[in-house]
Amino acid sequence: MVRARVSLWAICVLRVALATVYFQEEFLDGERWRNRWVQSTNDSQFGHFRVSSGKFYGHKEKDKGLQTTQNSRFYAISASFKPFSNKGKTLVIQYTVKHEQKIDCGGGYIKVFPSDLDQKNLNGKSQYYIMFGPDICGFDIKKVHVILYFKNQYHENKKSIRCKVDGFTHLYTLILRPDLSYEVKVDGQSIESGSIEYDWNLTSLKKMEKTSLESRDWDEVEGNKAQDWEKHFLDAGPSKPSDWNSELDGDWLQKPPYEVRSGTIFDNFLITDDEEYAEKFGKATWGETKGPEKEMDAIQAKEEVKKAREEDEDLLMGKFHRHNHFSRFHRQGEL
Repeated sequence: MVRARVSLWAICVLRVALATVYFQEEFLDGERWRNRWVQSTNDSQFGHFRVSSGKFYGHKEKDKGLQTTQNSRFYAISASFKPFSNKGKTLVIQYTVKHEQKIDCGGGYIKVFPSDLDQKNLNGKSQYYIMFGPDICGFDIKKVHVILYFKNQYHENKKSIRCKVDGFTHLYTLILRPDLSYEVKVDGQSIESGSIEYDWNLTSLKKMEKTSLESRDWDEVEGNKAQDWEKHFLDAGPSKPSDWNSELDGDWLQKPPYEVRSGTIFDNFLITDDEEYAEKFGKATWGETKGPEKEMDAIQAKEEVKKAREEDEDLLMGKFHRHNHFSRFHRQGEL
């Protein structure tokens, strides 16, 4: 029995050791992250990142990640890794995101780009292979995006996958398997799975390739679809109605319906071909700090309530003293 246990343990260690890690980032080496990550200069209005563990955390060093610092901004930053092929292999993309400011409108997703990406010129129109992660905006949009680039066209999972909307750190995992199955996990728990072909409507796309497209060729159809997606993705607010009368209705002001607040933290990035390694990595990072993070937040919340109560009491006592002084002055005037 002892030999069997030792052998099984050795097999597990060997399996993890054979995992291929294409990219891994935890921001544990101070400011040296700036040597690995490239801020896009495509737009001077892009917001800037810093490395921070935030206002509350489970471990001050382990929970440090890329944090957005400016409100109402788009952000574009990237890190490179060696090109690889996942043909015949499982692909796992995993990271943590924390909206400690309890964001009301903004995306917390990441993208995997081609190896020839011009990092300094990264922008919303840069072609990508995979887009994955939470998107929150008001009461309507609270979903996990999973968008795949196939046959020169972007395809979004047709299922509605719910994301987390609180202010704590959450672990997001996307698994794409060679048998064309997939799985989406949040905090280590499977929340959606199925067939890549079916849930991204790729079976119908294959059928379209085999049939004629009447007077339009395939490139034109794909180009229109991509253009529609970019328009949807980049629009910041509603367009001016055709019947808008400036004299009667006033000036048209195009503004986003919600204010985008900074403070989001991205951390524990991982791209690998091994599901077991990803699970162990998630437990060793997010799994170790999730509990202490909530404890620190609870302590801070109690302190804030106590401080607010003390301020209210001081304000009330101030009013009482002013009222009492006025009463004494009034009585003295009567005498």
